[in-house]
Amino acid sequence: MNVRIFEIFTSIEGEGIFYGTKTLFVRLAGCPFTCFYCDTKESLPLDSGKEFSIEDAITEIDSQIQSNTFKVNFTGGDPLLQHQAVALLAKNIQDRKIPTYLESSCFDVDRFNHVLPFIDYVKIEFKTRESEFVDIQHYEKLISESLKCLESSINLQKITYIKIVVSSKTKITDFNNLVENIFKIRNSEKISGFIIQPTYGISEPSLEQLMEMYDCVFPKFRDVKIVPQLHKFIGAP
Repeated sequence: MNVRIFEIFTSIEGEGIFYGTKTLFVRLAGCPFTCFYCDTKESLPLDSGKEFSIEDAITEIDSQIQSNTFKVNFTGGDPLLQHQAVALLAKNIQDRKIPTYLESSCFDVDRFNHVLPFIDYVKIEFKTRESEFVDIQHYEKLISESLKCLESSINLQKITYIKIVVSSKTKITDFNNLVENIFKIRNSEKISGFIIQPTYGISEPSLEQLMEMYDCVFPKFRDVKIVPQLHKFIGAP
C-alpha cells in the first residue's frame, strides 16, 4: 500500500481545544470538497504532494518527530480519503506513545470507524450550509455522516470536540439548526469542547454575529469558545 502526503512539518497548533501545543502535522494529499475559505488549496488535488510506501512514510514521519511533541496531527486535504494508510501511520505513532489527532470533515462513517481505534483526539468538523463544502442536494447527507462519526467517537470514549467555521455568510437560523441536530446525539454531554472558528481574511463575521452564534450553543453546552486561528497571528505554518 502507498500513501500520498503533501507535507510533514512541526509547528504550533493554531486551532481547536489544543491550540498552542507543539505538533507534528502530517498533511495528507487530496480532498473532494470545495469550502470557499480553504487555506490549503494546494493540497486538494489527489496527485499533489509525494507518494510513499507505508514503510517509507513511517520512516519519514518518525525522523521528523521532535522532542516534546504534544501530538501528531493527521490533516489534509482530508485524511479519510486515504483511511487505510492513515490507520497504519497512526498505529505506528500510538506505538511510540505519542497521542494521535484526526482532523477531518468526517464525511464517511465507515472510513472514520476504520481509523478511529488508532486516534486519541478527534475533531469533528461540521460544515455550514453556505461553506460551499458540497452542493445543497448533498449537504444533508454529509451532515448525517458527520453526526454518525460524532456518535462513534463518543461511544469509543475518544477525546472528542466539535468545530464549526463560520463567516459573514453564515445564517443564524442554519447555524442554530445545526447546533440543535448535534445535541440530539446520545451522550452529547461527553463532548470535550465546542469551537466556533471565524474565517480569516475572507468574509469575516462581525463580533455581533459571533456573539449570536455563541448564544445558540451556550444554553446547551457551556464549554463553547470562539477561537480564531492562532497560527495566522504568529506567522506559523
